[in-house]
Amino acid sequence: MTRGLNKVMLIGRLGHEPEMRYTPSGRPLTKFQLAANRSWKSADGEKKSETEWFNVVTWGKLAEICNQYLTKGQQVYIEGRLHTRQWQDEEGGNHSTVEVIAQEMLMLDSKSGELESEPGEGTFSEDEYPF
Repeated sequence: MTRGLNKVMLIGRLGHEPEMRYTPSGRPLTKFQLAANRSWKSADGEKKSETEWFNVVTWGKLAEICNQYLTKGQQVYIEGRLHTRQWQDEEGGNHSTVEVIAQEMLMLDSKSGELESEPGEGTFSEDEYPF
């Protein structure tokens, strides 16, 4: 039997306020974008950097916590898995996007920009899997 692994770990800042909604069955869902920066020196010694944007989706209790406590610009650690979502628009065009389905979230700074006072205080996880 072969094994697979689908695990993503990110540290970045929220690009906008989290957006929460509920599925028709009443399950909470919160989405936000996370910007992760990368810096390096080129072969000629020039300092370079780039920002990669990730669409993050949270479900259940974790979705409620993210909606309540996270704000634009806040730094967080996200752990989860990649999921490709596909859909068809009204004209019949096919689309797809890759999302990070978060299973854990750790606030690395609070809304006020101060560090958390207790170790692990800002750690939240989601044990349910939506699909």
